[in-house]
Amino acid sequence: MTLPTRIAVFGATSAIAFEAVKLFAKKGASLYLCARDEGELKRLSDDLVVRGAKKVEYSAFDALDENSILNAIESCLSKLPDLDGLLIAHGTLPAQKLCETNIEEMKKTIDINFTSAAIILTHISSHFEKQGHGVIAVISSPAGDRGRQSNYVYGSAKGALTVFLSGLRQRMQKSGVRVLTIKPGFVDTPMTADFKKGILFVGPEVIARGIYKAMEKENDEVFLPWFWRWIMLVIRMIPQSVYKKLTL
Repeated sequence: MTLPTRIAVFGATSAIAFEAVKLFAKKGASLYLCARDEGELKRLSDDLVVRGAKKVEYSAFDALDENSILNAIESCLSKLPDLDGLLIAHGTLPAQKLCETNIEEMKKTIDINFTSAAIILTHISSHFEKQGHGVIAVISSPAGDRGRQSNYVYGSAKGALTVFLSGLRQRMQKSGVRVLTIKPGFVDTPMTADFKKGILFVGPEVIARGIYKAMEKENDEVFLPWFWRWIMLVIRMIPQSVYKKLTL
């Protein structure tokens, strides 16, 4: 399977996304980067050109502003009309307790992790569908596979995203567009800076290599690292009567 060579990346300044685009830059890909911080986008773009990217364009966007998202998409497709790859990597992981007491924070968590991604997917998947090819890769989470008291607001947004991608995959397969759901476990990034690190944590470069390989192959869904598939299988199999008494 051929890797995409003209790729849009939303959340490009995240640790995982930047490690992934470095791998595509080394292969001479053309990249369109989107994130909140324009200054950081400029710095990363210069870095990626040095690493071998054929072309790097960028625009700042706000995941909570639909017009901002649509402007970024329009700019991307005008700069790279033959776009054949999409990586969505932006997200937020607030404290669960805050989401339980602050409705705005709860809505913000769902809008950033699910609604903004759904808007991007709806527009760019239609572009890929018309041209008859493309690879869509989206970072969801094992947290979306079963709700836990410690992060069920974040988990429910990721669960909705996983279901959205499942339906989109069915729709897109008729036109030759691939849809990949990526479920990283614990990753040592700024998002988890306050977490106590254990043996299940890996660096963002490990997840980036997994994303690169999965986009090259015909995977529909990958857990990264691989052992999370089996961890989540066990968690999903726990009976509800037992599960609700656990402190996960």
